[in-house]
Amino acid sequence: MKTTRILIVDDHPVVRMGLRQMLSQEADLEICGEAGSAAEGLELAEETSPDLVIVDISLPDRSGLELVKQLAAGSDPPRIVISSMHDEKLFAERALKAGAHGYVAKEEATRDLVDAVRRVAAGDMYLSEEMTQHMLQVSAGTASTDGATGVESLSDRELEVFERIGQGLTTREVAERLQLSVKTIESHRENVKAKLDLRNNNELIRRAVEWSLRQP
Repeated sequence: MKTTRILIVDDHPVVRMGLRQMLSQEADLEICGEAGSAAEGLELAEETSPDLVIVDISLPDRSGLELVKQLAAGSDPPRIVISSMHDEKLFAERALKAGAHGYVAKEEATRDLVDAVRRVAAGDMYLSEEMTQHMLQVSAGTASTDGATGVESLSDRELEVFERIGQGLTTREVAERLQLSVKTIESHRENVKAKLDLRNNNELIRRAVEWSLRQP
């Protein structure tokens, strides 16, 4: 029986411990490393060459989606599963486009993660049944991709900046956190305001905070 070597990237130690304990009980699954940030995860992936990486979207130094893109761009990329509290309808398709092969909501992780890991490791894709149906309906033109908040129109980077603004970070703090220039963050802020039809920075901050408060 082939053993799947797994790297866990999540900034919450308790979550990492829970995932490690759950997955380590399976004879065909082995944890080869744990990381609390995207930078640490990328470094460990290069050192340990895991078969599969479990990634959270909200990481302290950059979005998990950016980490997925970096992992997927490697010469021998691992299989990737996103495990997140974020809205699956907003993030699952983004995750797949970034290079992930599965998406599991954290509230369903106890029940579904082992199955998702095995299926993705075997070369399949994994989404919840509800998300699969939603994507099929969108593809068939029977469901709208436009959400009530308009946040769905933002690019991955714009959404990341929008989320950080909602967490109360200043432009300079966002730039430092994402290792980008202040000018680049200001450009993303302007794009977000235009896409969400916001007139000024106060409206941007208010909308970002309101959106962040609705997130798990």
